[in-house]
Amino acid sequence: MYEYINGLITNITPAYIVIASRSGVGYRLYTANPYRFEENVESHVYVQQIVRENDISLFGFIDANEKALFNKLLNVSGIGPKSALAILASADATGLVNAVANDDSAYLTQFPGVGKKTAQQIVLDLKGKLDDLAVENSTATPATATNDSRALDDALEALLALGYTKKDVKVVGEQLSQTSDSTDGYIRSGLKMLVK
Repeated sequence: MYEYINGLITNITPAYIVIASRSGVGYRLYTANPYRFEENVESHVYVQQIVRENDISLFGFIDANEKALFNKLLNVSGIGPKSALAILASADATGLVNAVANDDSAYLTQFPGVGKKTAQQIVLDLKGKLDDLAVENSTATPATATNDSRALDDALEALLALGYTKKDVKVVGEQLSQTSDSTDGYIRSGLKMLVK
C-alpha cells in the first residue's frame, strides 16, 4: 500500500523511528537500525506494510534495495519480519548475498531466529534471486562519535530489539564500552562481533 514517506524524523528508539509526514500524521516504522536515521531531519524512507491477523505494522528502509531484500526474505518459509530485520541489520549486507551464493548456511545461523533448517531454506529459496540487488552499505547522515554512555545503551537496546540474547549483548557491551562511538557506530561494531 505504501511505497515511501517523506517527512521529519521526530523520534528514534532502539526498535523504531517515528516520521511525521507533511500531512501531519506520525508513522511508527520498525527498522533494522534506527540510528542510521537522524532526528529532526527531513528524510525519504521506503516503507513496507505488513498485515497480520491481529497487527498492522510498518517497516522502514534506507533505500529501495533494502526494502526489496526484506521482501525477498519474507518469502522464505520460517522468516518473519523480526528475523528479516535482524538479518538486514548486519553492517555488511553483502554477507547475506555471498552466503546465499556460496551455500553458506552456517553464516546465516548466527542471526537471531535463524536455525540450521531456516538457514538452509534461505539459501534454497534465494539462490539466484539476489543478483538484481545492488547491495550497498547505505546510511543516512552519519552521526558523530561521542563518549556519552547513552549512545552505547541505545545501541545495546537496539541489539536486544533485533532478537539477540541478553547474554550475548552483555558481552558485546563490555567490549564496546572500551571505545567511543555514535549509536549507529556501536550497533555496526556490535553486529560485526555477533555475526562472525
